[in-house]
Amino acid sequence: MADTTLTELADRLSAWAERPGGTVIVGVAGAPGAGKTTLVEALVRDLNGAVDDVETHRFAHVPMDGFHLSDRELTRQGLLTRKGAPETFDAYGYAALLERLRSPRSAVVYAPGFERTLEQPLAGDIPVFPAAKVILTEGNYLLLDRPEWRHVRSRCTEVWYCEPDDELRVQRLVERHVRFGKAPEQAAAWVRDVDEANSRLVQESRHRADVVVRPVWV
Repeated sequence: MADTTLTELADRLSAWAERPGGTVIVGVAGAPGAGKTTLVEALVRDLNGAVDDVETHRFAHVPMDGFHLSDRELTRQGLLTRKGAPETFDAYGYAALLERLRSPRSAVVYAPGFERTLEQPLAGDIPVFPAAKVILTEGNYLLLDRPEWRHVRSRCTEVWYCEPDDELRVQRLVERHVRFGKAPEQAAAWVRDVDEANSRLVQESRHRADVVVRPVWV
C-alpha cells in the first residue's frame, strides 16, 4: 500500500485512535534524510489541532534519535566515525521504552530527545502523557532484521516505510549536515561514506513494511 497525502495518513492514524484497547505505536522507518521527522511532526501537529494543553494530546512523537549512544561511549567502542550506524544506538533500551509506552500508563513517561546542534542525546526531554493513544516513533532501523531491532519492531503495531525521491533525499541530507555545523565538503563526504552505507542497509528492509509512504510534501 502506498499513501501519498497527509490526509490519508492522518485518517489512518485517527482510525487507530478510535479502536478499543491500549496504546498504538506506529513506526516510521526510512533512510537518512527521507523526511521521517518532517512527516511525523506534521501529522502530530495536525491531529492534535489547536489544543495547547499537551497533557490532553492523543497523538505523540517519540523519535529513535534519543537512543544514540554518546560520543564518549562511541569513542570507547571505536565507533565514533560510524555514528548513525545500527550498532551506535541503544536498540534494546529503545524497545524497552516502547514497551513501557504501550503498557497502561497513569503517569507521564519521559523519553530521551536528541539535540542536533550538540549531536548528543538528551535524557528526559520528551514527556508522553497518559492521554496519548497513538504514539508515532521514527528512525532508520525499525525494520532491520537483527535481534535487537526485531525487539523494536515487535513493540510497534505497524511500521511505515518513508520513500521520497532519492536524489532529493541525498541533497536534503547534505544540507542538514551543513546547517548543523559541517563544512559543505565535509558534509558531502559524510553522506557519501557514512550515511549512504546506512541508507543501503535500510532500503534492504523496505519489504518488511506494512505501508510504503511516498511523500510529495517534504
